[in-house]
Amino acid sequence: MAKLLSRLNERLSVGILVAATGVGAGDIVLAAIAGGNYGLLLLWAIVLGAILKYVLNLGLAKWDVATGTTFLQGWVQRLPKAVSVYFGAYLVFWAFLVAGTLITFNGLVANTVFPLPVSNAYGIAIWGGLQSVLVAGLIYKGGFSLVETLMKFFIGLMFVIIVVSAVIVCPSWSEVLRSILVPRMETDLASLQFVAGLVGGVGGTLTILCYSYWLREKQSEGTIPLTEVKQDLGVAYVLTAVFGMSVMIIAAGVDPGDLKGYKMVIGIADELESILGQFGRWAFILGFWGAVFTSMVGVWNGVPYLFADFLQQYRMRIGKQTVPTQKLTELPAYWWFLAYLAVPPILIAVFGKPIWIALAYAVSGAFFMPFLAALILYMNNKRGWVGELKNGWVTNGLLVVCLLLFLGLFVGKVLG
Repeated sequence: MAKLLSRLNERLSVGILVAATGVGAGDIVLAAIAGGNYGLLLLWAIVLGAILKYVLNLGLAKWDVATGTTFLQGWVQRLPKAVSVYFGAYLVFWAFLVAGTLITFNGLVANTVFPLPVSNAYGIAIWGGLQSVLVAGLIYKGGFSLVETLMKFFIGLMFVIIVVSAVIVCPSWSEVLRSILVPRMETDLASLQFVAGLVGGVGGTLTILCYSYWLREKQSEGTIPLTEVKQDLGVAYVLTAVFGMSVMIIAAGVDPGDLKGYKMVIGIADELESILGQFGRWAFILGFWGAVFTSMVGVWNGVPYLFADFLQQYRMRIGKQTVPTQKLTELPAYWWFLAYLAVPPILIAVFGKPIWIALAYAVSGAFFMPFLAALILYMNNKRGWVGELKNGWVTNGLLVVCLLLFLGLFVGKVLG
């Protein structure tokens, strides 16, 4: 039994990183608002979102297994340079915005629990900045192995707290089952846009590209069989869906009222206090902090891989470099980008408003997901590139659904 558990832990650990990084402040706030405003009606949307993100990430993993290169390396080397230029510019912009969002929400939680004798904005920036620099220092000292250990601890913590709270306050388990199995929704435009955002927001955006790099850190030699990758990602997105549904169930069970943004999280915590006492309130806040803190750890560790690999591959494409560096963490670009994530975005926490920051982050995500879905559809249907792992009709159908959904979100966010 001990050997079986050890093997399971070893095999599924990268999927746990995906789940922990993908469940961020925006996902929790959106699920909480859904539960507060619509009750249990939209649980199916979280399940659908997790399934679609699984399909996207599996597409990335198939390319990796078929070619021995990451998906990012594939498009930089094989597609027109304009694709790479778009991604490079987007990555720098998105990273600044998502880092500012994570610093802000980590600072919000800490300043709620331990308010500083300064203005609210400065308190958020100080607490968020301290956590940001701390995470960067931990990554510099401990690397991937420390990140993996931290992620396992925090996802266990937040999973137990949130799921147990959902079990306690759930208003109706029969309604939960019905809402998962039978999609229902209101048909006005605002509800349609909200549901599309809920489906598209589950499980992260650009961070799903990090999975290949974490696999390489975990297994430096050879490739992991596709069956194991499917199991790993399956666990990741089951955890993601269960966590998101639990937040929605809690919000539906305590009925925090018509609150927006971070106030919804605090409203739920206050309502839990009336049911479970002080312990319930602080446990929920701790679970929320665990979610946004693990997102910070995952982004701070994973996204610099993307920048370092992109820069190296693009230099090779234009002839300024001939041989790739074996380990991306040996490149100065990795550490410079980590510093870029950890320090400059603190300014967003000082000058931005949490609701505006979350909205800007959501809009930025809408610019990437149609791009990624279209690339997977194109590249994974080239038999000359991926061989026998070419997409089947079911996979292509689901990818078309992803593409249409994310295009709809993109149009809605930009026009809205």
